[in-house]
Amino acid sequence: MPERNLISWSSMISVYDQNGCYEEALVLFVELRKGGFENPNEFVLASVVQSCSQLVCLENGLGMHGLVIKASYNQNSHVGTSLVDFYAKSSDLYAARLAFDELEMKSVVTWTAIIMGFTLNGKVDVSLDLFKEMVCSDVFPDAYALSGAISACVMLEFIEGGKQIHGYVLRRAAYRDVDVSNMLIDFYVKRGDLKQGRRIFDHMVTKNDISWTTVISGCVENSVYWEALNLFGVMNRIGWMANEFVCRSVLNSCGSVGAFDQGKQIHAYTVKVNLDSFEFVTISLIDMYSKCHFLIDARRVFLNTANYSAICYNSMIDRYTRQGSLDEAIDLCNAMRHNITSLNSLLFISLFGVSALRTALGVCRQLHSLMIKFGFSLERFCGSALIDVYSKCSSVRDARLVFEEIEEKDIAVWNSLLCGYGFQSENEEALRLYLKFLHSGERPNGVTFVALITVSSDLASLLHGLQLHNQVIKTGLDFNPFVTNALMDMYAKCGFINGAHSLFNCILHRDIACWNSMISIYAQHGDAEKALLLYEEMKSKGVKPDYITFVVILSACAHVGFVDEGFRHFMLLPEFSIEPGVEHYSCMVSLLGRAGKLYEAESFIENMPIQPTAMIWKSLLCACLVTDNLESGQHIGGMTTSSYPNDSGSYTLLSNIFASRSMWTDALVVMDKMDRNNVLKVTGYSWIEINKQVHLFVSQDRTHQKACLVYLLIDQLVQHMR
Repeated sequence: MPERNLISWSSMISVYDQNGCYEEALVLFVELRKGGFENPNEFVLASVVQSCSQLVCLENGLGMHGLVIKASYNQNSHVGTSLVDFYAKSSDLYAARLAFDELEMKSVVTWTAIIMGFTLNGKVDVSLDLFKEMVCSDVFPDAYALSGAISACVMLEFIEGGKQIHGYVLRRAAYRDVDVSNMLIDFYVKRGDLKQGRRIFDHMVTKNDISWTTVISGCVENSVYWEALNLFGVMNRIGWMANEFVCRSVLNSCGSVGAFDQGKQIHAYTVKVNLDSFEFVTISLIDMYSKCHFLIDARRVFLNTANYSAICYNSMIDRYTRQGSLDEAIDLCNAMRHNITSLNSLLFISLFGVSALRTALGVCRQLHSLMIKFGFSLERFCGSALIDVYSKCSSVRDARLVFEEIEEKDIAVWNSLLCGYGFQSENEEALRLYLKFLHSGERPNGVTFVALITVSSDLASLLHGLQLHNQVIKTGLDFNPFVTNALMDMYAKCGFINGAHSLFNCILHRDIACWNSMISIYAQHGDAEKALLLYEEMKSKGVKPDYITFVVILSACAHVGFVDEGFRHFMLLPEFSIEPGVEHYSCMVSLLGRAGKLYEAESFIENMPIQPTAMIWKSLLCACLVTDNLESGQHIGGMTTSSYPNDSGSYTLLSNIFASRSMWTDALVVMDKMDRNNVLKVTGYSWIEINKQVHLFVSQDRTHQKACLVYLLIDQLVQHMR
């Protein structure tokens, strides 16, 4: 142009700004100033400030604010809105609010800018207050302002506020805007009201990708997996092309419900539309195949990945560890070391998990060495995982050494060692560690108290248990379901059944685990009638029994010989969609055997739809001991010790059967066979608390200072019983 006026410059700068050429807009503005136009108009200033916002260029933005004030455009709604947006995107909310408050006339765009600014910076409570001010000032919110307010309610979990905004949307007919409807769907599904979210979705005249993605991912978040798969089918039938986010959600659904065939079809779809190249889709495919127990297919997906990233390696290794495939996980870890220069902490945590399950101490130490090599040994997350695996591998000494190495110990590190001591029955050490923990300044949480209460249960120390219960109340954790269940168990093991029941009655919201605990307490103490009454009360409260509930009920019936009652409950399992497991069958065998119906028990085992395990045969063997049936016991015991030569319980039960008939030679032969097979019997031990001191007694141990007196009294009691 031979001659450029201010309108020409303004138009060109605005075009650059609207098309994302923000740097070019700033360069052109500098040329404008050099060209003699010292007083740009409001359109130029607004466009340049907007470019500074997008570039988050604080220095230039502050300079522009100075020019705005100099040119007396700070009261202009268009320019002022750009300044509000600039400061909000620069995270200077104080300056944004000042610029907003300076404006006498505020448009809907101005209100939207300040609301979205506070929302995006995490000040959602302020953004909701601003939204209320906007509505009260008779400015009708647009779709962006409504979306920002709904988003704030989602972040704050402000259910009532979200419903009020929904009502406003309906009154103003703003639901016709697809973005507003999408935000409302997101609000409802995230608060667990999938029905309302689905209702909004179904009434939408126009839907976009975000609509489908939000409702399908909402189904997955609320564990309504088949509904997510059905929606995916509808989406395809009406011609919508699913994006990578939808595919990830439906693949997660397939894995969660074991829908292998549907998963394969979705895999084929991702390949067809070239979505399998997205890393998170690849990870979802690996996860889906693994959860469906097709690790070979999961490995095939992994091997077909174009670029092996640390996340893909972690995902595949984690799947191997969850399936207990330690060797394959280690092999893949070695491959990762060769293909990727650095390992990460998540990898070690996954490998430690399977090492603990396999109690592979040697592998654990090798991984520990690798951790030191890569500099993770003193990192808190890895440190707590390492303490946990050493404890489970019966190497508490190594666990304590790792604990001492960690300089900054958080609650997870303390809890790992406390749980480790409890797991290995190092109860006195656990209590000493807790005293040290209290002096560290850390605040105990639910995991801490569960570990300590379990220690008190093992010690049968009611005094320690009462003290811990007092501390639980002081820290406000007496409503934690895990803590209350542990306390109930502790009171029961200390023989204080009334205390357990009183605590149970104080719990306002009882979940199935709480009911199971109390029913189990009555069952273990031989009060089957109370256990069954409590079970009926549980059902009357609308709580559905689960797998464990029936194990407890059948066990209660077995201990008191309620054969008909036991069979009645066993036949009810299908009504609650529960497939009978080994524990249920074992209880039924025990029920028949203890009632003297050994022939029926053997017949029951032969007709079971599953293969009998050592647990089931031991239940029958125990029944032979209780009913003093030598012939059956000898036959079943011989078969069990031959089929399960490493199971110490079978040898012990058979030996006890012989001993009960004073057949000492036969009992000795059984124990000799046990020794030849290198089977170790778990040593029996017990505690008793006298005058605040816990006394430990171990089988065949005479080191206690009053051992002679104890054994003398036992002999006298035995003679008296005879």
